[in-house]
This record gives sequence, structure tokens and C-alpha cells, in this order.
Amino acid sequence: MMSQQSKKEFDCIAMKREAQTRIYEEIKNMTPQQQIEYFRNAVQTSQFREWWKHAKSFSDNHVSKES
Repeated sequence: MMSQQSKKEFDCIAMKREAQTRIYEEIKNMTPQQQIEYFRNAVQTSQFREWWKHAKSFSDNHVSKES
């Protein structure tokens, strides 16, 4: 049985690569500390900020500080 190919309306891989390229261009001349701040700010201003707060608090409470 042959599969029927359909035209893609959305290319996830292309979107991912474009996002990675954009981010690389924005951070390529930053120090490591500036890059950390860039990503922290990106999380805080994204639609995922509430999820990240929850995940971080869960991690802070459940991951050993000794490891």
C-alpha cells in the first residue's frame, strides 16, 4: 500500500531552525552571564512563565542541594 503525501502547511523543523538562528544572532556577542540573563528574561516574558515558576519551585523543593 502506498502512502499518499500531502503538502505541509506547517514545517516544525524549519520553524525550529529559524528560531535557533534568530536566538544565535541575538546572543552571539554576549558574555555567558549576559546569555543567562537573556534566557531568564525570555522565560519571564513568555507564555510559559507560570509553568516555569511551578517547575522551578518543584525542583527547588525536591532536588538535593548536595548533588
